[in-house]
This record gives sequence, structure tokens and C-alpha cells, in this order.
Amino acid sequence: QMPFTMERRETFSSAHRLHSPALSDEENRKVYGKCNNPSGHGHNYVWRVILKGDIDPKTGMLYDLAALKREMAEVIDIVDHKHLDKDVDYFSKVPSTSENLVLFLYDSIKSRLGRPELLKECILHETEKNVFTYSEY
Repeated sequence: QMPFTMERRETFSSAHRLHSPALSDEENRKVYGKCNNPSGHGHNYVWRVILKGDIDPKTGMLYDLAALKREMAEVIDIVDHKHLDKDVDYFSKVPSTSENLVLFLYDSIKSRLGRPELLKECILHETEKNVFTYSEY
């Protein structure tokens, strides 16, 4: 059998402030620039989940798309129309960079998938030009 990939895209909007507790206020301003604005700023993100594996000979499917849609929606509920630093506990410990956000999304979807071993990667489009990818290999 040939391995197949399947991808689902979702969108969500979140606000955040790039600020690291490991840095002084001056260092934060230097490292993050305008993204360190105390009021924060927002993005309309595109989140892509990519699964890879063999299709089930009985169903002819790699994974149940309705289940993936539901599982991604549960994760999006955590971040959509939220201020990541104030509303999502995970980001009280780490800066809400897109690198950390895509890792959070990856771990959050993996823990919900009926077949987590199929998860190949998560891709996060912060803007049209800035794209972040996390995969375990």
C-alpha cells in the first residue's frame, strides 16, 4: 500500500503580546519590537493539520474527516477570539510566539486524534508571508 496524506485547514483569530519573562523589559522591547506592545496585537491564523498513512481497506479512507473536523474545532475553541497570554494557561509559561503556538496546536490535536500516529505535521500561517511548521521528524 502507498502512504497517503490528508490535510484539513481551519482559521482562527487570536491576540497576543510577544514578551518573555526570561528577559528584562528593555530586552523584550529590543527582541520583539512593536510586537511587544503592552496592549498586544492580533492575527488571523490559518492552521493546517496533515495526516499521513495507509488507507483503511474497509472504509477506503485514511481518517474520518468528520472526526478530524470535530477534533480541530475543540482545539480552535481554546484559542479563537482569545488573548493567548491572558486566556490560554499554556502561554503563562512560554512566550506566545508562532513557534510555541504551532507546538501547542500540534500537541493539542495529537491528544484528541483517534489515531495520533497518523499526525505528520501542523503548519501555522501567521500571515501570508510568515509560516511555521512543526513535525516530530
